[in-house]
Amino acid sequence: MAKARKIIHLDMDAFYPSVEVLDNPALKGRPVIVGGGKERGVVSSASYEARRFGVHSALPMASAMRFCPQGIFLPVRMDRYRDVSRKVLRIFKRYTPLVEPLSIDEAFLDVTGSERLHGTAVEIAARIRKQVFHEIGLTISAGVAPSKFVAKIASDIKKPDGLTVVSPDKVRHFLDPLSVSRMWGVGKMTRKKLLEMNIQTFRDLSLVPVDVLERRLGSHGRKMHFLSMGIDERRVEPEHDVKSIGHEQTFVEDITDLGLLEKNLLLLSEKTARRMRKKGLTGKTVSLKVKYHDFKQVTRSATLDRHCDDGPLLYAEACKLLRKTEAGKKPVRLVGISMSQFCDESRGEQLSLFANEYEEEKRERLHHALDSVYRRHGEKSVVPGTLV
Repeated sequence: MAKARKIIHLDMDAFYPSVEVLDNPALKGRPVIVGGGKERGVVSSASYEARRFGVHSALPMASAMRFCPQGIFLPVRMDRYRDVSRKVLRIFKRYTPLVEPLSIDEAFLDVTGSERLHGTAVEIAARIRKQVFHEIGLTISAGVAPSKFVAKIASDIKKPDGLTVVSPDKVRHFLDPLSVSRMWGVGKMTRKKLLEMNIQTFRDLSLVPVDVLERRLGSHGRKMHFLSMGIDERRVEPEHDVKSIGHEQTFVEDITDLGLLEKNLLLLSEKTARRMRKKGLTGKTVSLKVKYHDFKQVTRSATLDRHCDDGPLLYAEACKLLRKTEAGKKPVRLVGISMSQFCDESRGEQLSLFANEYEEEKRERLHHALDSVYRRHGEKSVVPGTLV
C-alpha cells in the first residue's frame, strides 16, 4: 500500500487588509476594505470585521459603502502585497522544495519527505504559522490532509488563525456532512442543479452514480463524484516544474467556421490566463495546437516581447497563429492554446494594451476581482460577452 501523502494548504487571513493593518496598527479592529474606486470599483478583500456587515470580495464598492458606511476604504497596493507574499513564501520553502503557490496569499506544500528532518506534517504546519506571525506579523490558517482538495477545504474550517487536521482514515468522516457549496467549481447554477437532484452534502453527492452526474453535469460531474469521497491524485507542482499551462477543446462535430474557432480560442485564452495568475506565473511564448478532421496535427508558436498573464493578449496572438494554419479551409476537430517560458517575478514587466502605468494597474485590479468571482462562484460565473 502506497504511503499517504502529507499535504498542507496555507492561506493568509484576509491578506490585503491584514497587510494594511500591519503597516498602520491604528486600523486594528476596524472594518478595513481594500479595492477600487466607488463608481465602478469592486472589493478585492475585506477584513473579518467588515465581513460581518456582508462585505466580501468581488462585491461592488458602492454596495460595500452602503453595507458598511463606517468602513475604512483603501486602494490596492499590489507591490506591497507581493513583497510580503515573497517573504511568506521563503518561510514555506524552509521546510520543503515542493511548494505550489495558488495565488499571492495561499499555497500547497507537500511535506511527505520532510518529516524525518522537520517533524510531522502537523508540527510543520504549526511551526510555519508561528514563524509567519513572529517574523512578519500576520496570521495564517492551515489544513493538513492526504490530498490537495481536502487540505484546502480543511484550511477554511477554522479561519482565521486556525489549524485543521484530517487524517487519512477520517477523510470521509470530515467531508460527508459538508455542504457541496464548499466544493471548488460549485457556483450558483451547479448548486441549483444539485439541489434539483436532492444533493446537498458531500455524502449525498458520493452516493449518486457517476453516469447520472455526467448526464446532468458533464465531465465535471465525474470529477465532483470522486472529490466528494476525498479522491484527489493531483500532485503539488512547484513553479519550476511547470513547463507550460494551457487548455484545449475537442469538438463533438468538426468545425470549419473560423469565427466559431476564434470564439473557442477566446474561452481557452481566458482559462489559461486565469490558471497562470492562480500560480503567480507570467509567460512569454504562446503556442497554438490545431488537429484536423483527419487527425493531422499542427502547432504554431510566437514569442511576445515581454511576459504576460493577460487573456485578451493571449487571444489576440492565438488568432494570428490560427491564420497561419488551414483552419477555415479544413475541418478542425480540436484546438488548444498554451503558454510557456515562465517567469514568476516579472509581473511588473507585463506587456500592456494600455499606454500608462495607471491603466495597467487598473487591468491588474480587474484580473484580481474577476479571479475572486471565479473562485467564489465557479468558472461559468463570468464569460466574455461574445460567448453569451
